[in-house]
Amino acid sequence: MEQKKIEPIRDARKLGKAKMLILGIQHMFAMFGATILVPILVSGYFQAACGEELTRGLSVSVTLFCAGFGTLIFHLCTKFKVPAFLGSSFAFLGGFYTVANLDSGMYAGMSANDKAAYACGGIFVAGMLYFVLALIIKLVGVNRVMKFLPPVVTGPIIICIGLSLAGSAITNASTNWLLAFVALAVIIIFNIWGKGLFKIMSKMGISTIRSYRGAKIFEAIGLSEELSKAYFGGLGSPIGGIRFMGWNSEVPVYEI
Repeated sequence: MEQKKIEPIRDARKLGKAKMLILGIQHMFAMFGATILVPILVSGYFQAACGEELTRGLSVSVTLFCAGFGTLIFHLCTKFKVPAFLGSSFAFLGGFYTVANLDSGMYAGMSANDKAAYACGGIFVAGMLYFVLALIIKLVGVNRVMKFLPPVVTGPIIICIGLSLAGSAITNASTNWLLAFVALAVIIIFNIWGKGLFKIMSKMGISTIRSYRGAKIFEAIGLSEELSKAYFGGLGSPIGGIRFMGWNSEVPVYEI
């Protein structure tokens, strides 16, 4: 039996506005988390290496502004064919980490903000190289470029980026292994047995919603963090609530 060849969709507008909206929202959620995480990790690198916090440079607010502005330019250039949100790149984390830990020569005794300025300068140069490569691809065509950059070349690069982030993933997952495995299980199940949009959205949208709903089981509503830690084994209490003193005054009112 001959297998039907599925042609890739080059213009997302063919999917219709409803599917484009769903894909765009799920991609925004996926990239938003990454966009926020990168400046947080970078700030941690410089604080650990220099003993001081970053007050300028790659902050969360600057990153969000640049991501939003870049996304608008991207949509104008692609004529709104791709429902995507441009976020931060994890590929530069290694460079930030290296610059943060430089302590010889001109970098000896340099403040965290000054080191970050050099690192951000490197990011700007990389952006200019991206622009030059984009022009080359535009001139010579995608097919010619793919001959020199097939999946066997780009795949290991992506794997290396993932491995470099393995430590952060384990640290985050260790705060609640149960929820981490719930998210992982949902992604695996939908990737294997899911179809259509469900398979595409399993990476972020569905797994996030499922993990959030699972997390609500393990949160205390209306109790203070102090009360939660004392009697409920450190159960999360994100919105706070009644304290010990309040508990003593409220309980007799509801006694029968």
